[in-house]
Amino acid sequence: MALLPILRYPDPRLHTKALPVTVIDDTVRQLVADMAETMYEAPGIGLAATQVNVHRRVVVIDVSEDRGELLVFINPEIVERDGEQVCEEGCLSVPGIYEKVTRAEHVRVKAMNEKGEPFELEAHGLLAVCVQHEIDHLDGKVFVEYLSALKLNRIKSKLAKQARITA
Repeated sequence: MALLPILRYPDPRLHTKALPVTVIDDTVRQLVADMAETMYEAPGIGLAATQVNVHRRVVVIDVSEDRGELLVFINPEIVERDGEQVCEEGCLSVPGIYEKVTRAEHVRVKAMNEKGEPFELEAHGLLAVCVQHEIDHLDGKVFVEYLSALKLNRIKSKLAKQARITA
């Protein structure tokens, strides 16, 4: 396994729409393993392939306390959503930034796992937020883009300052 570099907002590659995975083979399984290792090391609770500059529809998520319940979503698609919740979100591609975002409270997602087996999952609360957040990445959208233009400009300025300090 290997740690993968995570793209930082506003990197334009984060706006690339990911393509469907057509064959689930050892290359895809290695990507899943590397993404999981990268997510846990960061540390985070979700990671989309787009964030590691692989533009395929692959997501890993683990919202468990003990970090022992890895979920793998290949070609995920939200087939049902309802309710509304406001949750403070953060993102490995937007380090140190946390903002409230309105999302569906419940989603039903269909996808395949790393063995190529199709499944459906009902998600509520934090897991529902995470699924929506990561699928947004696959569609080329970053959570801060749900915010007002004023907040987004402040975030961009803060991130630019952070980049200058660490450079």
